[in-house]
Amino acid sequence: MTPTLTPPLPATSPAEKLTLAVVAGGLLALLLALADADPSRRNTWFWLAVGLVSAGTLAWSWLKFGRHPSGVQQDNLWLRASTGRGAVAWVTGLVLTGFYVVLYWFSNDDGQGNFGLLNNLIHPLDGLSQALRARPADQWFLYGTFYTLAVLLMGSRALWKYRHSRYQVIRTVSVMFFQLGFSFLIPGLLQFFQQPEFYFSYFWPLKYDYLFPGTVTSLLQKGGLGVFMVFWGAVMSLVATPVLTYFYGKRWYCSWVCGCGGLAETAGDPYRHLSDKSRAAWRWEVRIIYPVLGLIIAITALLWVHFATGSNLLGEAGNVAAKWYGFAIGSVFSGVIGVGFYPIMGSRVWCRFGCPMAAYLGLLQKHFSRFRISTNGAQCISCGNCSNVCEMGIDVQQYAQRGAPIVRASCVGCGMCSTACPRGVLNLENGPREGRYQASPLIHADSLRILS
Repeated sequence: MTPTLTPPLPATSPAEKLTLAVVAGGLLALLLALADADPSRRNTWFWLAVGLVSAGTLAWSWLKFGRHPSGVQQDNLWLRASTGRGAVAWVTGLVLTGFYVVLYWFSNDDGQGNFGLLNNLIHPLDGLSQALRARPADQWFLYGTFYTLAVLLMGSRALWKYRHSRYQVIRTVSVMFFQLGFSFLIPGLLQFFQQPEFYFSYFWPLKYDYLFPGTVTSLLQKGGLGVFMVFWGAVMSLVATPVLTYFYGKRWYCSWVCGCGGLAETAGDPYRHLSDKSRAAWRWEVRIIYPVLGLIIAITALLWVHFATGSNLLGEAGNVAAKWYGFAIGSVFSGVIGVGFYPIMGSRVWCRFGCPMAAYLGLLQKHFSRFRISTNGAQCISCGNCSNVCEMGIDVQQYAQRGAPIVRASCVGCGMCSTACPRGVLNLENGPREGRYQASPLIHADSLRILS
């Protein structure tokens, strides 16, 4: 039996190795900051780590993508240990998962400004937090800073990599803008002016507590701005979301605004090919994501009934249900699994299997939207690039081969399948609903008359 030979990977240039060494040095400095008990040295190590990781990532991205022709460039991903579920991928997944576990359950404030295992990484951010929020840093400010930095740095990588596609450039700039402005700076500035912390880019049912009676009542008591926040959350969730999804599909949110999608499209880009395209995976997707949506709808409704009856109907049951939902779905699923499993299961695990907002938008997109991805089957050469880059587990190729339009609840409209297609087979459309499911005509083999 002839052994299967694995082709050698392209050599990494010395310049790229140097930039990767700079990133590694930054990670080492972060570990030193974590272990150093001296506050002055700890702060020095921390900011040195941020500088080295940022500079190294930007330099590597430019050397890897900026100096070469732009394009999807998915070559050799299954051969690399970092992107092919090899040892590096498993180590990366364990580190990410471990970080989320420590963040959620081992970094709570003890009341004296100590934050457990992440204490030495949180306090170096006190100055930035005071300037932005007028209060010391905590574990969530550390998380927000790291999260935003990841979106900005890896977003820059995506801009160099996909600079040939106007759609991808604008979409990447959009998620970077909303993460930096709406999910980091504005909530911080609201706290600086002693207003409620509010994320204008997150809506119910993703930010589930924004329509809970306790949150609504608390915001209404804050006066004019609080009233506007309640109005904004209700209108965006119940009015604007259906309207925007009717015209543009779920991509207006999942690929352009949402911070979860923003991290997936930037930091998660190297892992998009890992999404399971099997029918069994699709069945599990349906079995999990819609019950999650139903659960948060039921909890929200029960809490409002409980509130309307003078808080006598459910006792503590409603609040307990909300807390357990926050633990199981808001923490374990969206954080520990949703991000920690990027290197193993792909970048949209949370969006595909657990996000109630994605389920809500998906139902609207499939049954009430004008959005679809049209395909020209006569031009498809079955290269498989489209399916390989689909992070939502859609086997795009089998649609393209049949000339069938892609009208799927899970599709986030990232457009990467269209960007990766060498023949222009796929086209994102916001057309009329009439004929939305109609396939493109295919050339029948008898019509070619090759032998005539």
